[in-house]
This record gives sequence, C-alpha cells and structure tokens, in this order.
Amino acid sequence: MLNANELQAAAEAVLFAVGEPLELKRIAEVLEIEEESAEQVLMNLSAALDERGSGISLLRLGSKYQLASRTQFAPQIRSILEVKRNAPLSQAAFEVLAVIAYNQPVTKSFVEQVRGVDCSGVIATLCQKKLIEEKGRLELPGRPLVYGTTPEFLRCFSVSDLGELPELPNHDAEQSIEAVMEAAGQPLDAVSEENEEVETGSDTISE
Repeated sequence: MLNANELQAAAEAVLFAVGEPLELKRIAEVLEIEEESAEQVLMNLSAALDERGSGISLLRLGSKYQLASRTQFAPQIRSILEVKRNAPLSQAAFEVLAVIAYNQPVTKSFVEQVRGVDCSGVIATLCQKKLIEEKGRLELPGRPLVYGTTPEFLRCFSVSDLGELPELPNHDAEQSIEAVMEAAGQPLDAVSEENEEVETGSDTISE
C-alpha cells in the first residue's frame, strides 16, 4: 500500500503520462483507493504544485482532472514549439457557444430557432475546436443529435464546472457569452487562444 507522498507522486505521474482529462473514478481505480481519498490526494497535489511555484498546474474540469502548463508561460512554450495561433472565433460562434452552454443539451434546431439562422457550419467549427461535442440523440422522429460543452470549454473559460458560469438576466446569446468572458477575465478573442493551452504530454498550447 502506497503512503500519502507516494500516492501523490503516483497521481502526478499518471496524469502526466495520460496527457488529457482523466475521470476521478479512473484515477481512484489506478491508485487503488476510494474516490474520496483520491480527491484529497489531487487537492494535495494541486496545493504542492502551487506552493513550489511549478510551471505545471492541476486543473479540475467537472469530474475530470488534468495537468497543464501555466498560461503565463505560454509565450516561452509557443516560441520553442513554434506553434501558430488559431484565428479568433467569430461573433456567430460565440453566440452559438453561449446558447449551447446555457441550455445544454440542445439540438441544432433549437440553436437555429434562438439565433434565427442556419448554424450547421458554426456548430461544426465548435466541434472541431473541441469546445462542444455530441451528447447523444433525442427519442423523437429523426432522432436528432444534441450538443453540449466539453472539458475543453471549461478550461478555456477558466471554470471547474458549469455551475460557475455567471447567472444571466435573460437568455440573449450575445449577453450570455459576454458574461462568460467577463467572468473569465478574458477578451472576446481569447477562446481560440486558450484552446491551445499546453497539456503535459500533448502538443497544444495557449495564452
């Protein structure tokens, strides 16, 4: 049986090796401990990384955890990797993202009803950027797909779960996304850049 320090080191090693968000349940299974204990191990790991001023931080993305480089070091990482910045998302993409974030899971038809225009291309773009994903199908004629946000969305907007999104006075899409960005303390062109945050064991970066 591993002691507390060994469990923390093992959790760090596992998250480093995986390089992508990992469910708490899976981490607990690997460490052969209860989920509650695994959560405490991860909290201790996060505190230890912060205390020693590590260039790596532990992110909680819903029920998943991931090691990632700290955003303040993105310029140096970008320089060494020579990675190009993605083009910012369009206003239409922000609006669609807001509609989905605050009403998920939703169908494409629902989004188009809210915005009043075809959203097929925008939804495809958001899926490609891994900000939204298919969440299944409705048990209705045609079995339409429904969409929701991803752990990548949480990371881009600097929130641990959807409950941290700001409350809105109404459901206006533009106000919705502006509220999200304000809560994250980021300009409207920041999402595509944050979508490139460096993941330990991965090849994407952000600022």
